[in-house]
Amino acid sequence: MYQRRRRRPVSEMNVVPYIDVMLVLLIIFMATASVIAQGVNVDLPKAQAQTLETDEETIMIVSIDAQGQYYINVGDNPESPMPPQDIAAIVKTRLQVDPSIPVVVNGDRNISYEKVIDLMVLLQNSGAPSVGLMTDPNA
Repeated sequence: MYQRRRRRPVSEMNVVPYIDVMLVLLIIFMATASVIAQGVNVDLPKAQAQTLETDEETIMIVSIDAQGQYYINVGDNPESPMPPQDIAAIVKTRLQVDPSIPVVVNGDRNISYEKVIDLMVLLQNSGAPSVGLMTDPNA
């Protein structure tokens, strides 16, 4: 006797989670690109990115120069180098007052990748939920 086989439904890929991930990545990309050029003069890497529209007063820029010295755009003298512990304390204090302040790393193009990552880890351990990277918009 002939039995009719049931056809299995054709599997379709659910793309909704991929769209969500793509939108989150787009937002992160837009938030990390910045044209703010203040603080220490460093030779930024060239990249094409959209600019972050924000007030210069409401963003923390932590810079690392070619010699590996750290600077931050807040405080009494933003152009003097600071030890990493002081940078961490300032970032932690500012984020406790206003957790929505963006934190951006302004790294010299000649600094090693490891030092930039070390700075980003220091900032995240200080309470920064995310850390952006500055690039030169004139790429």
